[in-house]
Amino acid sequence: MVKASPLFIGSDIYRRSSYGPGHPLRVARVSTVMDMARALGWLPADRFRTSPRAKPAALWLWHDPAYVAALELAEAAGAASPEMQSRFNLGTLSNPVFPEVFRRPATGAGGVMLAAELLATTPGAIHVPGGGTHHGLPGRANGFCYLNDVVLGIKVLQRAGLRRIVYVDLDAHHCDGVELAFAGDPQVRMISVHEEGRWPFSGGLDDSAGGCAFNLPVPRGYNDTEARAVLEGLILPRVAEFRPEVIVLQCGADSLTEDPLSRLSLSNRAYLEALRALMPLCPRFLVLGGGGYNPWSVGRLWTAVWGVLSGQELPDRLPDTASAVLRGLGWGGGGRPAPDETMLTTLLDPPREGPVRAEIRDRLARLARR
Repeated sequence: MVKASPLFIGSDIYRRSSYGPGHPLRVARVSTVMDMARALGWLPADRFRTSPRAKPAALWLWHDPAYVAALELAEAAGAASPEMQSRFNLGTLSNPVFPEVFRRPATGAGGVMLAAELLATTPGAIHVPGGGTHHGLPGRANGFCYLNDVVLGIKVLQRAGLRRIVYVDLDAHHCDGVELAFAGDPQVRMISVHEEGRWPFSGGLDDSAGGCAFNLPVPRGYNDTEARAVLEGLILPRVAEFRPEVIVLQCGADSLTEDPLSRLSLSNRAYLEALRALMPLCPRFLVLGGGGYNPWSVGRLWTAVWGVLSGQELPDRLPDTASAVLRGLGWGGGGRPAPDETMLTTLLDPPREGPVRAEIRDRLARLARR
């Protein structure tokens, strides 16, 4: 089967956009990946596509038209009315109104929907780090997510005739919006590994979404060795038996040790191990971003993901041009410390191995019996 060359879909909207100085998404992420990939020589013009902005009618594929209109109105007005806040969850601490509150998520959605259209036509691998907003609900903003580009992308794939779609979510938070969309849909298999007791407090071990989902909550301190056990004992066999036509992998970076919004302990090597193991299982591969609130760890992970997807040799030490990108980052406010020197000069974390705890083994055994 002839495959297209790997493609990166991004946008400069992320370079000038922030959720606000007090929000975890005040930090630079997608622009960092674009800059690092270019500094490494990994992003020639023929591998990059500028993400289109999805039009309102395209978003109606899953989102309520009244909500999409409210999102546009909030951007135009620069504020959300009390009614918009109560009905659509706009203008809250988690989902504030900021200058690009419609254009930014619509750009993320447009990028993922474009990727889905391209993959439906020609097999290959596409990286959309601005995607992965897996909490968005049909008529409400939810958990930093205004739109659900994951759902929209999968629906585009289905509309194009693909019938066996696997969604794997490695974010520290459960993919509640995606599960809502595809619960009971035999064409979509969802696998989510997320921190137990963490918002949105869904995705329990016994939650199968009508037989379509495998949810594995993991305890704090989840390490690389445990992630390998989960990969081999849950993710790979459940993906392989489904014989997918396309895999969508959400690489939310908040499961990394350095992330301030979780208590998991993965290195970026654990994500790359999962990526490399999944790629041979399917001719179509779509990799998204997601959570991740430490700009250095997010930038390094998603750049390394693109490196693997595009067949690059990952360096032991970054060239000065790429290191300069990391040195130029900041927290954008607050009192968090700067990263240590290794996070500024290397792409790969040291391995973070450890014991496979009994609760992980027990939960894998329970899922294996389903």
